[in-house]
Amino acid sequence: MRHVAAYALLVLGGNASPSAADVEKVLKEAGATHEAANVASLCAAMEGKSFNEICAAGLKKIGSSGPAGAAATGGAAKAAAVVEEEEPEPEEDVDMGGLFGGGDDEDY
Repeated sequence: MRHVAAYALLVLGGNASPSAADVEKVLKEAGATHEAANVASLCAAMEGKSFNEICAAGLKKIGSSGPAGAAATGGAAKAAAVVEEEEPEPEEDVDMGGLFGGGDDEDY
């Protein structure tokens, strides 16, 4: 997964077609290990393809995966409804006792 994440970061950074060396460099700079064969395989599989289009197609598949996809979507809607029903807690004023200066009783 770290290989795909590094590839995605490169694409988001403006490199539409990262090379294996690019991906390995990102992983090395992040302090992560990498398997050169996996990086090469990923880059070969992505050659000539748009990363953004592949992600969009994957999202469509997730959304239309039958009952599991519907359950996931329904669960997210239910969670959003619960969040909307919660009332925000009132903010309380906290006396910091002149912690940052500027108090009326202090002479500087």
